[in-house]
Amino acid sequence: MKGFIDFLKSKLFLLNLIGAIVLLFLVFSFTYRLLDSYTRHGSSVSVPDIKGMQKDELEAFLKFKNLKYKIADSTIFDLTKPPGTVIEQDPRPNEKVKENRTIYISITRSTPPGVKIPDLQDNSLRQAEAILKSYGLVTGQLIYRPDLAKNAVLEMQINGRTVKTGDEVSKGTVIDLVLGDGFGNTKVPVPQLFGLKLDEAMFVINASSLNIGAVVFDNTVKYSSSAKIYKQFPLHNADSTISQGESVDIFLTQSDAVIKLHDPEINSEDNEQ
Repeated sequence: MKGFIDFLKSKLFLLNLIGAIVLLFLVFSFTYRLLDSYTRHGSSVSVPDIKGMQKDELEAFLKFKNLKYKIADSTIFDLTKPPGTVIEQDPRPNEKVKENRTIYISITRSTPPGVKIPDLQDNSLRQAEAILKSYGLVTGQLIYRPDLAKNAVLEMQINGRTVKTGDEVSKGTVIDLVLGDGFGNTKVPVPQLFGLKLDEAMFVINASSLNIGAVVFDNTVKYSSSAKIYKQFPLHNADSTISQGESVDIFLTQSDAVIKLHDPEINSEDNEQ
């Protein structure tokens, strides 16, 4: 026992003890520095708000922020957003994360999914619009035809082609609706459109329960809003009538000479002479 106590007091023991303490210090210091370097302790970045950005923009943008991204979901379709738009992200904006953290994103799909055209026959316009929206379809042009059921769906069309319930189309497809005008085969006078501008003519045509047909501009027209109608079909005269829901074709010009040449009042005076 006395020998062990003498060893503890010896210079050799003290040197070994000091050496062990120094070694432990070096080991702990190296380990701490290694962990600090690996975890980048104290080095964090704020997550930017990338919702609404396009996928093609992300790599360069996040690389500048020392962040990465990975697509978690690309099956979502949104009519209001172009394909490849970021709509969700994790972590959320303004969260603090380590550099080189991966941001998981959800983007809108590039191709719309298919959907079958719902049964809209005999539904009211308001009901048809709601049903189309619930299916991810878009209400297009409203075309009126003679029928006693006012605003009831008579037919569905895509680009002038009749389609049926159950036909498969892409989400986002525009569906034109053929509706009853509520008057049946009632005849109305052909309106006088000569000299009217396009918006004025459309108002008169709609007020007559008619549809606008072909709109033809001659080569003098630079601004459609300033052009005036010089010719129409069917022609207007005192006895001319047309069934409600039918179309009227109009021809427009910005030339005063063309307007004067087709002026019905001048032509009628010439005929009388």
